[in-house]
Amino acid sequence: MKALIADDEFNVRDVIRHLGNWEQYGITQLIEACNGDEARSMIEKEKPEIILTDIKMPRMSGIELIEWLDSISYPGKLIFITGYNDYSFMRKAIQFNSFDYLLKPIEPDAFNQTLQKAVEAWISDEEKRLYEENGLFEDAKKLQMNQLVTSVCAGDVSEIALLQSSLPAAEEYDMTLLSFYHMHDPSPYIQSLAEELSKQQWGNAFALQNDAALCVVLTIRGRWLAVEEWISQHFDLPVRLVSEPLDSFIEMPGLFQSLQKSMDEQHFRTIHRLDDLEAARRIKDIIAYVDTYYMEELSLEKLSSRFFFSREHISRKFKQETGMPLSKYVKKLRIDQAKSWLQNTDESIYSISLMLGYQDEKYFSKLFKKVVGMTPFEYRNSQALPQNETKTSTLS
Repeated sequence: MKALIADDEFNVRDVIRHLGNWEQYGITQLIEACNGDEARSMIEKEKPEIILTDIKMPRMSGIELIEWLDSISYPGKLIFITGYNDYSFMRKAIQFNSFDYLLKPIEPDAFNQTLQKAVEAWISDEEKRLYEENGLFEDAKKLQMNQLVTSVCAGDVSEIALLQSSLPAAEEYDMTLLSFYHMHDPSPYIQSLAEELSKQQWGNAFALQNDAALCVVLTIRGRWLAVEEWISQHFDLPVRLVSEPLDSFIEMPGLFQSLQKSMDEQHFRTIHRLDDLEAARRIKDIIAYVDTYYMEELSLEKLSSRFFFSREHISRKFKQETGMPLSKYVKKLRIDQAKSWLQNTDESIYSISLMLGYQDEKYFSKLFKKVVGMTPFEYRNSQALPQNETKTSTLS
């Protein structure tokens, strides 16, 4: 298996080359490119399974590169590694099916976890391709329909006739958006639901390719209550749903946006209720998530959307489990990490504040002093290592 590292900075390529547990994940050959044009040539010649690229490069940017890869349906997995935490870049990355998006400075554990997942995803995709070549055309057809519905929901209504052919004939339909709890793999549930809908001639279910937690269900008008009863009896995980009448397939993109908005604004219904054990596990998942992503922007609303609990419930249970509110807990994690970096690295205080999610160095310094009792500069001096020891950069 091959991996391509594309970045116009030699130091960054060198860091990535030394960070990766390449052989452990089956990658035996590393290729490097110093600009987008060279990366494209390398991809055409070497066909690497894993591509790691910066967003801003001379001649051809990372975004232009992934647009080209998407246009040729390249099967490799692309990971953006960039110093630009820009939402517009992330949207482009998602739109053209990048595998993941990592920010500099690169954390070794996060990097290797992403690398491992990318390799596993490529192997899984390759197995699916082989299965299809060996005659499992039904799976290929289902995947094609899922991709088609994903495109229709995104605004491309050019192949609506093909979508209609996958449904029982009817004058009117209902469109329902199901949202699955992200800690579970919803694929078997969606497949089971699709098979039941087809068997009963009620409709069909489609997994959205750009969000594994979402499923679009199209059913004959008036059949949804029976479908919901079947879900409640056969799904052992919580499912959120919003539903509206679909009068015309041309209306699907707009109706999908409406359903998404209702879901985001928490105007949904939940079919399955959690038992106490599952609820307790979910809170543990939330704490583990905060422990991992505390340097990002976290809020009760974001956790509520991700973990299928109300903001009030998360706030109450989080404090019971950790002994402190979410904001205070995140602040403690960030300050502890800052102390570690101040003591063990030569990173500037400004750089540390940015890495911790604080755009204002003065605010970070005031917050640090309020919690620790001294400024970051004073803390670093108080923790100075003996002269025969040296500090290391986070990039070494």
